[in-house]
Amino acid sequence: MKKLTIALASAASLAIAACSDPVEETSPAEDTAMADQMANETAAAGTIVEVAQGNPDFSTLVSAVTAANLGETLSGDGPYTVFAPTNDAFGKIPEATLTELTTNDTETLGSILTYHVVQGNVDAATLTKAIEDAGEAGYTITTVNGGTLTAKVVDGNVVLTDAAGGTSTVTATDVAASNGVIHVIDTVLMPQ
Repeated sequence: MKKLTIALASAASLAIAACSDPVEETSPAEDTAMADQMANETAAAGTIVEVAQGNPDFSTLVSAVTAANLGETLSGDGPYTVFAPTNDAFGKIPEATLTELTTNDTETLGSILTYHVVQGNVDAATLTKAIEDAGEAGYTITTVNGGTLTAKVVDGNVVLTDAAGGTSTVTATDVAASNGVIHVIDTVLMPQ
């Protein structure tokens, strides 16, 4: 099983920092365009953190990763697969909760972010194949924080179910980084 915890922690950290910014809704076409832009920008692929820093749609995630002191970890050798929530995904969390996590409860923030990270480089094709092979129960993904996610294909989209029963849809895939890959998601995943 692959570890997702570090990537998720980074994504959550980045998203939390951007919570003070107004939330703008994006369409699936805009999410795809964002992933294409990120893929082009990473031709000289920086680390997962550098790729996220280079895209304004991940400013909250970057801020959260910084608050949780996970930047160095996510800039390490890896490889990591990160399910990265956008600013809009973090915008679904009450602002007071995000502020509390980024200022006073960074331990919980780190746990949330690392719940979005999996050890190894799991591209979309590999993930989709694992889901197909797992059958109706879905594919269980172990994150770097030790928690699990369940991945299924629903109406042609990969949907992740977290430990709290919440779901997040993968909106863009295979954004390359020098130390792994990023898959964009529309909701922050919760480990409990």
